[in-house]
Amino acid sequence: MLLIALAGFGAGAINALVGSGTLITFPTLVALGYPPVTSTMSNAVGLVAGSVSGTWGYRAELGGQWDRLRWQLPASLAGAVLGAFLLLHLPEKVFGAVVPVLLVLALGLVVLGPRIQSWARRRAEEAGRAPEHVTPARMAVLVLGTFAVGVYGGYFTAAQGILLVGMMGALLPESVQRMNAAKNLLALVVNVVAALSYSLVAGHRISWPVAGLIAAGSLIGGWVGARYGRKLSPNGLRAAIVVVGLVGLYRLLAVA
Repeated sequence: MLLIALAGFGAGAINALVGSGTLITFPTLVALGYPPVTSTMSNAVGLVAGSVSGTWGYRAELGGQWDRLRWQLPASLAGAVLGAFLLLHLPEKVFGAVVPVLLVLALGLVVLGPRIQSWARRRAEEAGRAPEHVTPARMAVLVLGTFAVGVYGGYFTAAQGILLVGMMGALLPESVQRMNAAKNLLALVVNVVAALSYSLVAGHRISWPVAGLIAAGSLIGGWVGARYGRKLSPNGLRAAIVVVGLVGLYRLLAVA
């Protein structure tokens, strides 16, 4: 019980900072003897609590983003519903095969994000636009990208946070901390849809004591991760994202 709660704490903290907390809790449950399906579903339900506390911890950074988030949130919701539907009809290996490729792409965008933003800022200034202005075309790409990550997250939750930060970093003139706040909120929507889908369709396969332990641990972990993650420098937060992403990539490839 203590080990599961500690794994939940670690996953909640990492999800608030980066994403990929599932890569801590899922292997822990499997190592303790829980079947993979039970581990997946119990983990998804339990980590919703950590998503809530992590989002709440970053609430100040959400200020000024609602004009954009009012489009992104429905995209995440619709994508998550479709992803949950696909979960019931497609084998996990379909998405599992493309996860490493998506993760490498997202990490590349996280690293190159500042350069892409600088290039976009110069282009905007040359065109006589404010650097903070997001063109309709870029907004459309952003919403479609959010929807695509929502589909992925509703089906296979691991590393969706890294994908969101990488995608937004390539498209938005925002700081990495503000993008991280938006990522937490969007991932929360996806996680709630996934958890509800598991609960309604296959609630008998969820270990509710395990989900409760993970929820308790991740609730605290999400708050701690947000509290200290907000104090990291932009480069420090990017470094944390890349390190966690590389560890996750290694584990995904090792399992494959």
